[in-house]
Amino acid sequence: MSTLENEVTFRKQAEVSQSLEAQFDSSSTDFILITDHRTSKSKSLEQLEAAKQDESSPSCCSRYVRSIFRKKNLKKRLPFLTWLPRYNRRDCIGDLLAGFTVGLTVIPQGLAYSGVVGLPPEYGLYGAFMGCFVYVLLGTCKDSTIGSTAVASLMTFQFAQGSWQRSVLLTFLTGIIEIFMAIFKLGCLVEFVSGPMRSMLGVKSDGDSFLETWISMFKDIENIRVADTCLGFGCLFLLLAMRSLGRVTIGPKDESRRNGFERVFNQVIKFLATSRNASIVIIFTLITMHLDAKGTNPFRLTGHIPKGMPTPSWPPFSIEAQPGNATAGIPPVPGQNFLEMVQSMGYGLLIVPIMALLETMSVCKAFAKGRQIDITQEMIACGVGNIATSVFSGYRCNGGLARSAVNNASGCRTNMSNLYIGIIVVLALNFLTEYFAFIPKAVLAAIIISAVIFQVQYQVVTPMWRSKRSDLVPGILAFVTCLVLPLEIGIMVAIGVNLLFILYYAARPKVTLEQLETQQGIRFVKITPDRCLIFPSVEFVRNMVLKLGSKSTLPVVIDCTYIYAADFTAAKVISSMVDDFRVRRQKIIFFNLKPSVVSIFEGLNTRLVLCYNTHALNQELRPEEGQDLTRSLDSLERVETGPGTSECVSMASTLSLAKS
Repeated sequence: MSTLENEVTFRKQAEVSQSLEAQFDSSSTDFILITDHRTSKSKSLEQLEAAKQDESSPSCCSRYVRSIFRKKNLKKRLPFLTWLPRYNRRDCIGDLLAGFTVGLTVIPQGLAYSGVVGLPPEYGLYGAFMGCFVYVLLGTCKDSTIGSTAVASLMTFQFAQGSWQRSVLLTFLTGIIEIFMAIFKLGCLVEFVSGPMRSMLGVKSDGDSFLETWISMFKDIENIRVADTCLGFGCLFLLLAMRSLGRVTIGPKDESRRNGFERVFNQVIKFLATSRNASIVIIFTLITMHLDAKGTNPFRLTGHIPKGMPTPSWPPFSIEAQPGNATAGIPPVPGQNFLEMVQSMGYGLLIVPIMALLETMSVCKAFAKGRQIDITQEMIACGVGNIATSVFSGYRCNGGLARSAVNNASGCRTNMSNLYIGIIVVLALNFLTEYFAFIPKAVLAAIIISAVIFQVQYQVVTPMWRSKRSDLVPGILAFVTCLVLPLEIGIMVAIGVNLLFILYYAARPKVTLEQLETQQGIRFVKITPDRCLIFPSVEFVRNMVLKLGSKSTLPVVIDCTYIYAADFTAAKVISSMVDDFRVRRQKIIFFNLKPSVVSIFEGLNTRLVLCYNTHALNQELRPEEGQDLTRSLDSLERVETGPGTSECVSMASTLSLAKS
C-alpha cells in the first residue's frame, strides 16, 4: 500500500460537510490548514498557538538564564550532585580498590606514552591526574578514566613535533575548543567521522608516517640492541599471557558454590591480570636496579625524572630561541610567537578534539548499559580537564577504552575512582620518581604495544561484508592512508571519504512512481521522493519528475510526506519545474507539503497547488475543459531511466482503486 493511500483513503467518498480535521488520517496530523487549500499563506494550528505563547512569554535571554539555575539543569551539568548524596561505605571500598588497580596501570602507561609524544617521561605523569580530578565532578560515565592514550599521544606528536611548549599549548587550546563545541552542541560532528617499536628494538627511526618509520628503522637495523630486543619481546609475551590468564577460573561457574580457596585464588589471578603493567614494571625495575648496582646493566633505561609536582602556571604562549650544542648533540631551538605556534598546529586544533571525542564516546557507549549518553556534558568534562591539565604542564588527556575496562573489571561504583587514581599518580610523583629512572625503555614499549594491539577492530569486517560492503571502503582507505601518509592526512582523507558517501546518498534520493485512480475514476501519477529537498538532491528530483511526468498527460501528484526541509536552491528549482508543467498545461499538485517548507517557496512567489485532504485533492484532480487525459502510463516498467537512476526509482505496478 502506498504512502498516499495510507494517509488519504480513496476507498470512501469524502463528504464536503465533514469537518476538515476529520478528513485527515491519524498518521498525517503534523498540521491542519485553517485557510483555503490553494493559498500558500497558511499557518498550522500549532504555529498559531506557538505565536500566541511567544507574544506572552519573556525574552529568550531571560528564559535561558533562569533555565541554567533550575535544579534539573544543575544536576545535568554537575553530575556529582546526583550520586554524591547517596555515596556510602560500600561505594568507597569498591572505588578505592578500582582506583588503586587502575593507578598501577596509569603510571607505567603515562611513562610509556610520553615517549610516543617525544617528551621526557615525567610529562606523561603530569597529564594523568588533573583530568581525573575534574572528571569526578563533571563526568557522566563511572567507568571512564581520563588520561593519556595511544591515539592522543600519536596526534600530539604529529602536531606538536616533540616540543613540550607546543604540546601543552595544544592541550590548552583543544580544551577550550571542546568547551565551545559543547556550548554550540557540536557533538554531532563525531558522526562524520571513522613509534613504540623503535624502543623495543633499540634502533633509531625517523619519519612522519608509519611506513617511513619502518623504512628508517630497517636502515638502522645493524645497530640493533640484542638485550633490548629480547627484553621487549619477552615482556610483550608476558603481558599477553597475563591478559589471557585473567580469563582462567577454578571451581564451579556459580560463585556462591565456590569454597574459600577457590574464591581467593580467582581474585588473585584477576588482580594479577588487571595490574599486569605495574607487575612487569616492578619486576624488571628491581632486576635492572640490581644489575646497575653491579655495573652490568645491558638495557636502555628511562633516566632521571624530576621529583615532585609541576608548578601550576599558564601554558607557554611563545617559545624562546635557544642555541644548540654540537658537542652534546643538542640541536638549536628556533623561537616562535603565539601565532606561529598556532599556525604550526594547523588543523590539528580541530582533528584532535574530534578524535578525542570519538575515544571518549566509545568508552561511554561500551559501558552505557542502555543509559542515555550526554555527549555535551562529556565534551565539557574533557575540555575542562584538558585546560586544568595544561596548567600543570600535562599533554592531551581523554577517556581510554583499555584503562576504563580495567576500572570496570576492578569493581568501580562511581566517578570517585578517578579521585583515587589521581591521588596515586600524585603520590608517585612525590615519592617514587627516583625508582622510575631504572625502568627499561623496552618494557615501556611492550606496554604500549600490548595496549594498542587489541584496538584493531578486525572483527567488524565480516559483518560489514555481509551487510553492506561499501561501508568497508572508508575504513580500509583510512587504515591504508594512515599507514602510508602522516596520521593527520590519513584522518582527513577518511573524513573526506565519509562526507562524500553522505553527500552522494543525500544527492540521490529514491523516487517512487505509482499510477492511482480515485473513486470518481480520475487517474493520476503519484511521485514520492523519500527525503528532504536540498541543493545536492533537488536537481536530480526535478529531472526525475519532469521525465516521469512527460510520459503521460495525467495529473502529477508529488507526495511530500517525507520532504521535511528545503533550501533556497530547492525553491528556485521547484519554481522552474512548476513553470515547465504550466507551459504544457499539465497539472502538478503538492500533497502534504509542510508549512515550514511552503514558507521557503513564498520568497520566490511560486504558485503551488497544495492539497492536504481528500476533498481538496479530488477537486484539483478534476480535468479542466479541453484537457487531454487519454494518454496514461500503461506500463510503468517501460519508463526510461538514465544511467545511475536505477537505484533511485522504484517502479510500482499500476493500481486501480475500487469504486464504492
